[in-house]
Amino acid sequence: MTGRKGAAAFGRPPASADARHVPLSRGQRLAQDAAEAAEVRRYATHPDVVALRVERVRTQVDRLCWTGIVLGLAFTMSNVQWFAAAGSPAWSLPWLAAWLLDPTVSLVLLAILRAEQVTARYQVRTGGWVRAAKWLALAATYVMNTWASYAAGSLSGIVLHSIPPLIVFAAAEAITDLRDKLTEAVTVAFTDAARRVPNTAGRTRRKRSGRKLFGDYLAEAREAWTPGVVITPAWVRKVTTCSRGLSPRLAAALAAEVAERRDGREQSRER
Repeated sequence: MTGRKGAAAFGRPPASADARHVPLSRGQRLAQDAAEAAEVRRYATHPDVVALRVERVRTQVDRLCWTGIVLGLAFTMSNVQWFAAAGSPAWSLPWLAAWLLDPTVSLVLLAILRAEQVTARYQVRTGGWVRAAKWLALAATYVMNTWASYAAGSLSGIVLHSIPPLIVFAAAEAITDLRDKLTEAVTVAFTDAARRVPNTAGRTRRKRSGRKLFGDYLAEAREAWTPGVVITPAWVRKVTTCSRGLSPRLAAALAAEVAERRDGREQSRER
């Protein structure tokens, strides 16, 4: 009882009843489910929806790559600081200034990658200086991060401190190509979906939002009329669901058409 009151309070009948709170049959419920499924499928295969899904994948790829690059650069910071400090006492001015070297190189690298993110989105190629600056920043990070391991001849240290810079280098190169290809994928997905889906969304929207004209009501009444039916405003309202003010005009127009057809048939017989 509480559920029924709540539904009535909000003015919405339950899913198993129509607007008059009459229980629907199983066939009517299936018809509603079929109409809802058709609407969901129509929008799920819409070109804009398909392209948006690829856009979301591109955003996820960007975030994951950026996270890996930032973490890799953060890992190299301590080794670069140790390389730049060159044995200076802790908290001395050279020791403190050495912490600025790695952020300087990393910020330049991140700025280049961020710019390439925008240019790749619109498929604009950058010049040779951009790639040279990126490789120089990556090479400098690698050398400063592995210098101590090479000097000590530690193979495990070389492997340990080589992996993060190399991963950053590979990700920096791959992320540009990935953005470029994902941009192409958005275009291809939109084009393919537009070819498969007929352009019915605009017609459906116009049909739902467009105003029903006098001729439309008259056509419905003409199709519903059969010989022997008395054409009255009440009958017209029943078969067309038109307004009370419009029904007399529709009844008069339809009655005139029926009388004109009847007169035409009688004249044909007399001839």
